[in-house]
Amino acid sequence: MNKPPISNDLLLLAGKVITILMQGAMAFGAVVLVFVIGALAVSRDTIEAQMAAETGHADFALPLFASFGVLLIGFAIVAALFVFFGKLRAIINTVSQGDPFVPVNAERLSLMAWLMLGVQLLVLAAIPFALQLVDFVRVFGEDSDIKIDGGFDLSGILLVIILFILARVFRHGAAMREDLEGTV
Repeated sequence: MNKPPISNDLLLLAGKVITILMQGAMAFGAVVLVFVIGALAVSRDTIEAQMAAETGHADFALPLFASFGVLLIGFAIVAALFVFFGKLRAIINTVSQGDPFVPVNAERLSLMAWLMLGVQLLVLAAIPFALQLVDFVRVFGEDSDIKIDGGFDLSGILLVIILFILARVFRHGAAMREDLEGTV
């Protein structure tokens, strides 16, 4: 029951292009985060000395634990999203080949759901670190109105549920197709 490949579908082409661009953006983000983490680790004393001179606080000390916490969680989120977009691109490729109901797509959708659940949990884990950084900025920085926009994201949780349901649909569709091919 092999279907002919779909070669002129603009939606599939847009999906492929967007997933490639998003993976590129996530790779770039990961490189930047690694660079910032390394620069912060290596240049901490210099940064603290410059900030102490600029702010006039001789006891200026970067909140390293909070800074590294946010940066490492950010790196984990970017890595998870890189994998997520790779799995989505692989699913799009099977659709464009005319054969989306294969067992591997059910596995991909399940992994995508777990990745998005992990991203939601990582965002929650970053909030305490981010709040420490906001407190730090308020003490040593300008008086600014900084807000942390994180927490329980209903649309993210809905996406996780939809992906798990789609994984079951694809698993069932692949099994039905195998049963049908076995009876012909």
